[in-house]
Amino acid sequence: MLDGYSRAVADLFLNRWQNYENPGKLAQDIVECEKCPRLRAYAKIAARNRPKRFADWIYWGKPVPGFGDLNARVLIIGLAPASSGALRTGRIFTGDASSRFLVRALHSAGFANQAISESVEDGLEYTDCYLTAAVKCAPPGDKPTGEEFDNCSPYLDAEISLLRNLKVVLALGSMAFRAYVEHLTKSGVEVGRTKFAHGVVYRFPRMPALYASYHPSPRNTNTGKLTPAMLLDVLTRIKGELGPVEHISGPTRRPLGPVA
Repeated sequence: MLDGYSRAVADLFLNRWQNYENPGKLAQDIVECEKCPRLRAYAKIAARNRPKRFADWIYWGKPVPGFGDLNARVLIIGLAPASSGALRTGRIFTGDASSRFLVRALHSAGFANQAISESVEDGLEYTDCYLTAAVKCAPPGDKPTGEEFDNCSPYLDAEISLLRNLKVVLALGSMAFRAYVEHLTKSGVEVGRTKFAHGVVYRFPRMPALYASYHPSPRNTNTGKLTPAMLLDVLTRIKGELGPVEHISGPTRRPLGPVA
Protein backbone atom coordinates (compact mmCIF):
# COMPACT_ATOMS: atom_id res chain seq x y z
CA MET A 1 0.00 0.00 0.00
CA LEU A 2 1.11 3.57 -0.64
CA ASP A 3 1.45 6.08 2.18
CA GLY A 4 -0.53 9.34 2.09
CA TYR A 5 2.10 11.41 0.30
CA SER A 6 2.87 8.70 -2.24
CA ARG A 7 -0.82 8.17 -2.94
CA ALA A 8 -1.29 11.91 -3.54
CA VAL A 9 1.53 11.99 -6.07
CA ALA A 10 0.41 8.73 -7.67
CA ASP A 11 -3.08 10.18 -8.09
CA LEU A 12 -1.57 12.92 -10.22
CA PHE A 13 -0.43 10.17 -12.60
CA LEU A 14 -3.67 8.23 -12.49
CA ASN A 15 -5.94 11.23 -13.03
CA ARG A 16 -4.05 12.09 -16.19
CA TRP A 17 -4.14 8.55 -17.55
CA GLN A 18 -7.66 7.48 -16.73
CA ASN A 19 -9.24 8.18 -20.15
CA TYR A 20 -6.93 5.85 -22.06
CA GLU A 21 -6.85 2.10 -22.53
CA ASN A 22 -5.49 0.70 -19.27
CA PRO A 23 -2.78 3.34 -18.69
CA GLY A 24 -3.95 4.02 -15.16
CA LYS A 25 -3.35 0.41 -14.25
CA LEU A 26 0.09 0.63 -15.84
CA ALA A 27 1.01 3.72 -13.82
CA GLN A 28 -0.20 2.13 -10.61
CA ASP A 29 1.68 -1.09 -11.32
CA ILE A 30 4.89 0.89 -11.87
CA VAL A 31 4.48 2.98 -8.74
CA GLU A 32 3.70 -0.04 -6.57
CA CYS A 33 6.31 -2.37 -8.09
CA GLU A 34 8.43 -4.35 -5.61
CA LYS A 35 10.20 -6.68 -8.07
CA CYS A 36 13.72 -5.50 -7.25
CA PRO A 37 14.53 -5.61 -3.50
CA ARG A 38 17.93 -3.95 -3.99
CA LEU A 39 16.41 -0.93 -5.70
CA ARG A 40 13.56 -0.57 -3.24
CA ALA A 41 16.00 -0.74 -0.32
CA TYR A 42 18.24 1.85 -1.97
CA ALA A 43 15.29 4.22 -2.44
CA LYS A 44 14.51 4.07 1.27
CA ILE A 45 18.15 4.69 2.20
CA ALA A 46 18.43 7.63 -0.23
CA ALA A 47 15.24 9.20 1.13
CA ARG A 48 16.41 8.75 4.73
CA ASN A 49 19.96 10.01 4.12
CA ARG A 50 19.07 12.94 1.87
CA PRO A 51 21.53 15.83 1.41
CA LYS A 52 21.19 18.86 3.66
CA ARG A 53 19.96 21.00 0.76
CA PHE A 54 16.93 18.70 0.51
CA ALA A 55 16.38 18.29 4.25
CA ASP A 56 12.88 19.80 4.01
CA TRP A 57 11.79 17.62 1.09
CA ILE A 58 9.46 14.66 1.49
CA TYR A 59 10.99 12.25 -1.01
CA TRP A 60 8.79 10.50 -3.54
CA GLY A 61 10.88 7.37 -3.00
CA LYS A 62 8.92 5.14 -5.39
CA PRO A 63 9.36 3.89 -8.97
CA VAL A 64 8.77 6.67 -11.51
CA PRO A 65 6.51 6.26 -14.58
CA GLY A 66 7.05 8.25 -17.75
CA PHE A 67 5.78 11.78 -18.29
CA GLY A 68 4.72 13.74 -21.33
CA ASP A 69 2.36 13.89 -24.27
CA LEU A 70 0.46 10.68 -24.99
CA ASN A 71 0.05 11.79 -28.61
CA ALA A 72 3.81 12.26 -28.89
CA ARG A 73 5.70 11.26 -32.00
CA VAL A 74 8.96 11.35 -30.00
CA LEU A 75 9.89 9.06 -27.13
CA ILE A 76 13.02 9.90 -25.12
CA ILE A 77 14.42 7.08 -23.00
CA GLY A 78 16.91 7.63 -20.20
CA LEU A 79 18.57 5.08 -17.96
CA ALA A 80 16.83 5.47 -14.59
CA PRO A 81 15.59 8.11 -12.13
CA ALA A 82 18.31 10.13 -10.43
CA SER A 83 18.51 9.76 -6.65
CA SER A 84 18.50 13.55 -6.19
CA GLY A 85 16.09 14.12 -9.08
CA ALA A 86 13.09 11.95 -9.95
CA LEU A 87 13.47 9.75 -6.87
CA ARG A 88 13.02 12.95 -4.86
CA THR A 89 10.46 14.82 -6.97
CA GLY A 90 8.37 11.99 -8.42
CA ARG A 91 8.69 13.09 -12.06
CA ILE A 92 11.19 11.75 -14.55
CA PHE A 93 14.04 14.12 -15.48
CA THR A 94 13.15 16.64 -12.78
CA GLY A 95 15.26 18.38 -10.15
CA ASP A 96 18.84 17.37 -10.98
CA ALA A 97 21.66 18.53 -13.27
CA SER A 98 20.88 16.04 -16.05
CA SER A 99 17.25 17.17 -16.07
CA ARG A 100 18.17 20.84 -16.33
CA PHE A 101 20.52 20.21 -19.24
CA LEU A 102 17.97 18.08 -21.11
CA VAL A 103 14.91 20.27 -20.54
CA ARG A 104 16.74 23.43 -21.62
CA ALA A 105 17.50 21.67 -24.91
CA LEU A 106 13.92 20.40 -25.26
CA HIS A 107 12.64 23.93 -24.71
CA SER A 108 15.04 25.33 -27.30
CA ALA A 109 13.87 22.68 -29.79
CA GLY A 110 10.20 23.44 -29.14
CA PHE A 111 9.25 20.26 -27.28
CA ALA A 112 8.82 21.87 -23.82
CA ASN A 113 6.85 24.94 -22.77
CA GLN A 114 9.65 26.10 -20.45
CA ALA A 115 13.31 25.49 -19.70
CA ILE A 116 12.71 24.63 -16.04
CA SER A 117 12.16 21.17 -14.56
CA GLU A 118 12.45 21.36 -10.78
CA SER A 119 9.25 19.96 -9.24
CA VAL A 120 5.82 18.58 -10.08
CA GLU A 121 4.42 22.05 -9.41
CA ASP A 122 6.59 23.98 -11.90
CA GLY A 123 4.10 23.92 -14.79
CA LEU A 124 6.28 21.94 -17.21
CA GLU A 125 4.45 20.42 -20.17
CA TYR A 126 5.77 18.62 -23.22
CA THR A 127 4.37 18.80 -26.74
CA ASP A 128 4.95 15.92 -29.15
CA CYS A 129 7.40 14.40 -26.67
CA TYR A 130 7.22 11.73 -23.96
CA LEU A 131 10.01 10.94 -21.49
CA THR A 132 10.63 7.75 -19.58
CA ALA A 133 13.44 5.56 -18.26
CA ALA A 134 14.47 2.01 -19.05
CA VAL A 135 14.59 1.27 -15.31
CA LYS A 136 11.91 2.90 -13.16
CA CYS A 137 13.84 2.96 -9.85
CA ALA A 138 17.02 4.81 -8.96
CA PRO A 139 19.92 2.32 -8.86
CA PRO A 140 23.01 2.58 -6.64
CA GLY A 141 25.85 4.14 -8.60
CA ASP A 142 23.55 4.54 -11.63
CA LYS A 143 24.19 0.87 -12.44
CA PRO A 144 21.13 -1.39 -12.67
CA THR A 145 21.79 -5.11 -12.90
CA GLY A 146 20.74 -7.20 -15.87
CA GLU A 147 17.95 -8.72 -13.81
CA GLU A 148 16.68 -5.25 -12.88
CA PHE A 149 16.61 -4.25 -16.56
CA ASP A 150 14.65 -7.42 -17.31
CA ASN A 151 12.18 -6.79 -14.49
CA CYS A 152 11.43 -3.30 -15.82
CA SER A 153 11.32 -4.12 -19.52
CA PRO A 154 7.59 -5.03 -19.58
CA TYR A 155 6.81 -1.53 -18.26
CA LEU A 156 8.83 0.09 -21.04
CA ASP A 157 7.11 -2.17 -23.57
CA ALA A 158 3.71 -1.13 -22.25
CA GLU A 159 4.54 2.58 -22.29
CA ILE A 160 5.69 2.30 -25.90
CA SER A 161 2.44 0.55 -26.83
CA LEU A 162 0.46 3.56 -25.57
CA LEU A 163 2.24 5.97 -27.91
CA ARG A 164 0.13 5.36 -31.01
CA ASN A 165 1.74 8.17 -33.06
CA LEU A 166 5.33 7.23 -32.28
CA LYS A 167 7.79 8.02 -35.10
CA VAL A 168 11.14 8.55 -33.37
CA VAL A 169 12.85 7.12 -30.30
CA LEU A 170 15.80 9.00 -28.82
CA ALA A 171 17.95 6.88 -26.50
CA LEU A 172 20.08 8.81 -24.03
CA GLY A 173 23.18 6.72 -23.39
CA SER A 174 24.25 3.23 -24.34
CA MET A 175 22.16 1.41 -21.74
CA ALA A 176 18.91 3.12 -22.77
CA PHE A 177 19.88 2.39 -26.37
CA ARG A 178 20.36 -1.28 -25.52
CA ALA A 179 17.01 -1.41 -23.71
CA TYR A 180 15.16 -0.14 -26.76
CA VAL A 181 17.04 -2.46 -29.13
CA GLU A 182 16.00 -5.35 -26.90
CA HIS A 183 12.40 -4.12 -27.14
CA LEU A 184 12.71 -4.25 -30.93
CA THR A 185 14.18 -7.73 -30.82
CA LYS A 186 11.31 -8.98 -28.65
CA SER A 187 8.93 -7.42 -31.18
CA GLY A 188 10.45 -9.55 -33.93
CA VAL A 189 12.44 -6.77 -35.60
CA GLU A 190 15.74 -7.66 -37.24
CA VAL A 191 18.05 -5.07 -35.66
CA GLY A 192 21.27 -6.07 -37.42
CA ARG A 193 24.51 -4.56 -36.16
CA THR A 194 23.09 -1.64 -34.24
CA LYS A 195 25.81 0.07 -32.23
CA PHE A 196 25.49 3.06 -29.92
CA ALA A 197 27.20 6.30 -30.94
CA HIS A 198 26.24 9.90 -30.41
CA GLY A 199 24.17 11.26 -33.28
CA VAL A 200 23.66 7.93 -35.01
CA VAL A 201 20.24 7.06 -36.46
CA TYR A 202 18.89 3.63 -37.37
CA ARG A 203 15.76 2.92 -39.39
CA PHE A 204 13.66 -0.24 -39.33
CA PRO A 205 10.71 -1.23 -41.54
CA ARG A 206 7.37 -0.08 -40.07
CA MET A 207 9.05 0.96 -36.81
CA PRO A 208 10.13 4.31 -35.32
CA ALA A 209 13.54 5.65 -36.25
CA LEU A 210 16.10 5.20 -33.47
CA TYR A 211 18.35 8.16 -32.66
CA ALA A 212 21.09 8.11 -30.03
CA SER A 213 22.73 10.74 -27.88
CA TYR A 214 25.17 10.73 -25.03
CA HIS A 215 23.31 10.91 -21.74
CA PRO A 216 23.16 14.45 -20.29
CA SER A 217 24.84 13.35 -17.06
CA PRO A 218 27.30 15.72 -15.37
CA ARG A 219 30.16 13.35 -16.18
CA ASN A 220 29.40 13.99 -19.87
CA THR A 221 28.30 17.62 -19.79
CA ASN A 222 30.96 18.88 -17.36
CA THR A 223 33.74 17.36 -19.46
CA GLY A 224 32.42 18.60 -22.80
CA LYS A 225 31.68 15.12 -24.09
CA LEU A 226 28.11 16.35 -24.57
CA THR A 227 27.56 20.06 -25.17
CA PRO A 228 24.25 21.95 -25.43
CA ALA A 229 24.88 22.40 -29.16
CA MET A 230 25.42 18.66 -29.67
CA LEU A 231 22.16 17.70 -27.99
CA LEU A 232 20.22 20.51 -29.68
CA ASP A 233 21.56 19.35 -33.05
CA VAL A 234 20.10 15.87 -32.50
CA LEU A 235 16.75 17.30 -31.38
CA THR A 236 16.67 19.68 -34.36
CA ARG A 237 17.28 16.80 -36.75
CA ILE A 238 14.41 14.91 -35.14
CA LYS A 239 12.17 17.97 -35.35
CA GLY A 240 12.99 18.37 -39.02
CA GLU A 241 12.17 14.73 -39.74
CA LEU A 242 8.77 14.96 -38.08
CA GLY A 243 7.33 18.07 -39.68
CA PRO A 244 4.58 20.24 -38.12
CA VAL A 245 3.00 18.97 -34.92
CA GLU A 246 -0.54 19.64 -36.18
CA HIS A 247 -0.26 16.62 -38.48
CA ILE A 248 -0.83 14.34 -35.48
CA SER A 249 -4.20 12.61 -35.22
CA GLY A 250 -5.60 10.68 -32.29
CA PRO A 251 -7.02 11.31 -28.80
CA THR A 252 -7.01 14.78 -27.32
CA ARG A 253 -3.49 15.78 -26.40
CA ARG A 254 -2.89 15.90 -22.67
CA PRO A 255 0.19 15.40 -20.51
CA LEU A 256 0.87 12.31 -18.46
CA GLY A 257 2.60 12.13 -15.13
CA PRO A 258 2.64 14.22 -11.97
CA VAL A 259 1.87 17.73 -13.10
CA ALA A 260 0.48 20.59 -11.10
